[in-house]
Amino acid sequence: MISFILDKILDDKELTRYWLSKQTGIDANTIDKIYKNTAKQIQLETLDKIIKAMDCKLSDILEYK
Repeated sequence: MISFILDKILDDKELTRYWLSKQTGIDANTIDKIYKNTAKQIQLETLDKIIKAMDCKLSDILEYK
């Protein structure tokens, strides 16, 4: 199963969901669903924007269990 672990990197970098939404232009509700790991699907473009804004790797945002 694939899980979102966006909460960990945001906490590590001491950044907020609001900051990420403003930096990426992604709707705050979408960021919230990813943060809470309740999103059922995600656009590749959304992942790309998050990775660029957070200056991280895909493995910092997604986890395969």
